[in-house]
Amino acid sequence: MTGHAVVIGGGISGLASAALLAREGWRVDLVERQGAVGGRAGVWEHDGFRFDTGPSWLLMREVFEHFFALCGTSLDAELDLVQLDPAYRVFFEGYEDPLEIRAHRAANLAAFEAVEHGAGDALDDYLESAREVYVLAVRRFLYGTFASKRSLLTRDVVRHGRRLTSLLTRSLATHVAARFRDHRLRQVLGYPAVFLGTAPDRAPSMYHLMSWMDLADGVFYPVGGFGSLVAAVERVATGAGTRIRTSTTATAIEVDRSGSRPTVAGVRVVGPDGRTDVIPADLVVGAADLHHVETALVPEDLRTRPEAWWSARDPGPGAVLACLGVSGALPQLAHHSLFFTRDWSRNFGDIFDHPTRVPDPASAYVCRPSATDGSVAPAAHENLFVLVPVPADPGIGHGGFDGAGDPTVEKVVDAAVAQIAAWADVPDLADRIVVRRTIGPADFVADLNAWSGGALGPAHVLKQSAFFRAGNASRKISGLLYAGASTIPGIGLPMCLISAELVLKRVRGDRSTTPLPEPVAR
Repeated sequence: MTGHAVVIGGGISGLASAALLAREGWRVDLVERQGAVGGRAGVWEHDGFRFDTGPSWLLMREVFEHFFALCGTSLDAELDLVQLDPAYRVFFEGYEDPLEIRAHRAANLAAFEAVEHGAGDALDDYLESAREVYVLAVRRFLYGTFASKRSLLTRDVVRHGRRLTSLLTRSLATHVAARFRDHRLRQVLGYPAVFLGTAPDRAPSMYHLMSWMDLADGVFYPVGGFGSLVAAVERVATGAGTRIRTSTTATAIEVDRSGSRPTVAGVRVVGPDGRTDVIPADLVVGAADLHHVETALVPEDLRTRPEAWWSARDPGPGAVLACLGVSGALPQLAHHSLFFTRDWSRNFGDIFDHPTRVPDPASAYVCRPSATDGSVAPAAHENLFVLVPVPADPGIGHGGFDGAGDPTVEKVVDAAVAQIAAWADVPDLADRIVVRRTIGPADFVADLNAWSGGALGPAHVLKQSAFFRAGNASRKISGLLYAGASTIPGIGLPMCLISAELVLKRVRGDRSTTPLPEPVAR
């Protein structure tokens, strides 16, 4: 089956869905309400600085290789990837010396052993378990649509049934604490839960597989920044025939009710000239925030997940972001640096427990891409991207330029700058800032229609993981599919690329759980 497809949303998942459908023979229109594609993977340029305002870690390299192979090209042809070493540096409250996570597994075993006797061997066992679960997840969970429950009854899943049950019902924090005593090592192994939109004591221990990625498999960076990744996916989409319409807002999904089952008929849009139009469609892919698609674009009586469903779900954390241009060098910071407060329970409780509040002190993440890529900042300057997890609460406010954002947002950034200055020994950091832009949870709502102002997508707690996560097909409207971080398989750039492949699988009626076969190179 082919015809006319309309993709709503020009983030990575929308662009990737458009590319795969166009290569399948569909005529594809992609509509994006912003003036440029990218979605959460945005880029902001100012005074010679180029800031990535979203994803900044590239993990699971093989997912990117596979996607580009499906598009008839290769990762090496489209991007220049650099493996980071150190992968990241961790600063801990109350400790003078940071811990460096290196590019190779052996170095990380030695680093753990230097902190805690026996932790090197314990980490070796931990990573081997993480690798086994990762391989199983890729083979049986990440690339499956769960259209058939029988897809889970494979021999390897059944064989690991008891282990998987334990990993799903035990928290990551508990899993880590049973193996390591030093709280710094526990934090290093627990922090990937934040990538999953949750806390270590809320994430299933199945997600210890994440440590295989950053402690053994490698952390990468695309030269030019993550905007180069967006440009590459856009390039393969348009090269396959996709027509991209920016500054075009989808306002409704039109439905044909004349048959035995409601079917998509088109997408109503408002174009850059302010005129309303309907783009006919045989297939619609909602690659924008799923809450927005279902509660604002789908007719109320045909919503798979009404507002009441969402009210019982976890939107994950919000974030306060800062794009900082800094004069002079900052060798104290690695490409990626993490700043962990000692009292993590309080930090995460502030974010996720009701009533929520902005943590103080707060853990923070700092990206310094100018450590690797001279193109992202003027000569003799550094590019810093700061992220502070906060509650998913638009009431925290909007950001702004040069301190003109809402008071709570600016206070969070001021505190983060002071924290970085003190912990990393850069006492004059605040005085060296020459460019400052902040972004708050209210901006995620205004710019991305993000549910509750969430920064990443629905949290990967048990009831929102794997086959419990929102599926990628409407239960009430034929021809309406979903892609992106809100749906299966979940949060993050690799997951968004896989979600596009799951759209293609739905269209084909493919119920396999493994990646699609790649075209044979000629």
